[in-house]
Amino acid sequence: MNVGTTPSGEPVERHLLSKGRMRASILSYGAILQTLEVSGTNVVLGYSDLADYFTRSRYFGAVVGRYGNRIAGGRFTLDGRTYELPVNNGPNSLHGGTYGFDRRVWQVTDASDTAVTLRHVSPDGEQGYPGTLDASVTYTLDEDAIRMDYRAVTDAPTVLNLTNHSYFNLAGGGDVLGHVVRMDADHYLPVDDTLIPTGELAPVAGTPFDFTAPHRIGERIDDPALGNGYDHCYVLRSGEGGEGGGAGAVIEVSEPTGGLVMTVTTTEPGVQFYTGNMLDGVATAYDKYAGLCLETQHFPDSPNRPDFPSVVLRPGEEYTSSTVYRFS
Repeated sequence: MNVGTTPSGEPVERHLLSKGRMRASILSYGAILQTLEVSGTNVVLGYSDLADYFTRSRYFGAVVGRYGNRIAGGRFTLDGRTYELPVNNGPNSLHGGTYGFDRRVWQVTDASDTAVTLRHVSPDGEQGYPGTLDASVTYTLDEDAIRMDYRAVTDAPTVLNLTNHSYFNLAGGGDVLGHVVRMDADHYLPVDDTLIPTGELAPVAGTPFDFTAPHRIGERIDDPALGNGYDHCYVLRSGEGGEGGGAGAVIEVSEPTGGLVMTVTTTEPGVQFYTGNMLDGVATAYDKYAGLCLETQHFPDSPNRPDFPSVVLRPGEEYTSSTVYRFS
């Protein structure tokens, strides 16, 4: 169904998915997961009014790209050529630039009661990235899960790192400081003061970054080592050593009061764990710590870090990535 238009006049559609106790609404603008209901409780942050996504959003529910997370200095070199990107996060480029995939209207190419596929063709040079990229995401509901499958091809060498930027709150309201997190991640990526990785894969043991055993988010969030809260990339166990993805690794979040548990599995080597530190209750309508993000992805600034798993996509190759959020 049509739910309005963008400021430039492009029509925006909303698709409703349903299976068992799961309900979801997907917007063609930004390929946004607008709502996700589990047994009647909406567990993601978002807006009911489309206009709020144009002016008040912190990437709520959107697919971000071409490059999710940060690229240092807004530049990278590929095959001997340097590419300049929009700088929109301090000195760095974040989530594809000032007009990334989260601000594009995607084309709905297939839809049913339980799944929808959206496509965006990004032309050569869009936000500084090389190559014409043909990307798609498919949202599929199961009886107790939502699955996100990404695919892309390019006509010239480029870099790519797609992820979903949903903020989860398993209680459906309040803050997430009481949520309990456990991750199959023995290392994380320390960052500089602009949140760019230093290049080290540091052990989490003995630090406030350690979620190999369950911990409440609020238990250590004021530790000075975290800065303003959690906003760090974790190396999933199957992704250690720089090869492969996180297949087999599990991230588990539980909300003790209501008892809802979310289990995340992914093919990606890392996950950006973010606790909504920049939400302010004014510009975003949600207060600080109102939601947590688990952005499954390759590592930040990988185009400038040859020792990180490669994010280069070349003609003749197909980019594929899958993440499942399961509820019990």
